[in-house]
Amino acid sequence: MAKRQTTTHGFTRTAGLLKGQIRRATESRGFAQSRVLTHWEEIAGADVAAMSRPVEVSFGRGGLGATLTLLTTGAQAPMLEMQKEQIRARVNAVYGYNAISRIRITQTAATGFAEGQVDFTHRPAARPVEAPQITASARAAAQDVGDPGLRAALERLAANVISKTERRG
Repeated sequence: MAKRQTTTHGFTRTAGLLKGQIRRATESRGFAQSRVLTHWEEIAGADVAAMSRPVEVSFGRGGLGATLTLLTTGAQAPMLEMQKEQIRARVNAVYGYNAISRIRITQTAATGFAEGQVDFTHRPAARPVEAPQITASARAAAQDVGDPGLRAALERLAANVISKTERRG
């Protein structure tokens, strides 16, 4: 048998190594296809994904369709309730058949509970406070470094440390 040419030069891709573990972990939560978890924004749409997160797929005793449980905050639950059929149709399109027959919406507080503390959207990275005295102090601390890339990185690090120290003090 001819050896297949690969572009990985003998290495195995990470996705191939982890496929079994990911499948077992997602199947234990009821997700036969992990794509529902990993691509939730693409499946449900940006507006629905911003206010919900899939938590579990549970199968009833009769085995006639599963129930998808979505986690949301209390204020967003009525909005999701009105969109249940559209969400169900989108998720079933991923599975390729009518796998999900019901959608259950679970409400949680915006803060206070373990799962409720997680935001549904990613926050932008905090920008450091730029003050002339902080920038000057950071530049003075890294002035002896010869490499310009390393010097710039050290200046940013020093500015972050100095600004954090001033905020605490």
